[in-house]
Amino acid sequence: MGDLLSDKVVIVTGAGRGLGRGEALELARQGAAVVLNEYDAATGQAVVEEIIAGGGQAMLVPGDVSEVAVGDRLVETAVSQFGQLDALVNNAGILRDRTLANMTPEEWDAVIAVHLRGHYTTTHAACRYWKASQRPGHIVHTASTSGILGNFGQANYGAAKAGIAAFSTIVAQEMMKYGVTSNAIAPAARTAMTESAYGEIAQGEGEFDFWHPDNVAPFVAFLCSDAAAHISGKVFGVQGDTVEIYRPFTSVAVIENGGRRWDPSQFTERVGELFEVSGIVPQAEYMMTKLRYTMSNRG
Repeated sequence: MGDLLSDKVVIVTGAGRGLGRGEALELARQGAAVVLNEYDAATGQAVVEEIIAGGGQAMLVPGDVSEVAVGDRLVETAVSQFGQLDALVNNAGILRDRTLANMTPEEWDAVIAVHLRGHYTTTHAACRYWKASQRPGHIVHTASTSGILGNFGQANYGAAKAGIAAFSTIVAQEMMKYGVTSNAIAPAARTAMTESAYGEIAQGEGEFDFWHPDNVAPFVAFLCSDAAAHISGKVFGVQGDTVEIYRPFTSVAVIENGGRRWDPSQFTERVGELFEVSGIVPQAEYMMTKLRYTMSNRG
């Protein structure tokens, strides 16, 4: 067991599989007592038992994290069973991929609920606790490159994940005076949700599995620790043996009209200046092709 999170208590949502499972196990290895959330109780309990078998402390709060009662219960359980709450990892998520023209309202609502509302319920409860108890805390949210870059067929998922990145930045601003940090990760890994993208990976015996979901957990554990207390409001790309930092939307070019209101016809000539100066192309782009790390360049 490590001591990075010794005597700390951490909540992890969606902790039964994939990224969440790896995060819960790593947090426990670093000394934290872990309160897990998982929609499927049996799956979540299996991870609890794995942590306990390894000498750690863990409890399960099953249920749909988009429900306010579940978010409240997670914080209440951490405090009542382990005496405090020190960090929160918002990981729970689902996919309902479909192009927007074919997407049903139910597919939109389900993804927005689990991701975006699910981040709200737990963060709201945790921030209220830290503010009232005058304790510092750390939050790690799970965004995605599908949100901050955009990905075909994922209007619901990408909108939720972009919202989470903005949500994290705003929480960081609002909770800074209470000693609470808020950061987001945009992870890339082979999980049940992404097996179509990362499922078939040739690995020789003993080779490092770049896309293994457990590779994301160490940086999450670091962000949950007091060693990262000076870092807040940032979005990090995490995959394999790499950690990136993303720059927020930044103005890179401007056109002005000499203190006069624009006539729409002027843009026929002038708007091209924005693209020329910035190097941005005016047409729609497949933004995921701009990723630094993809299956195609990890051959």
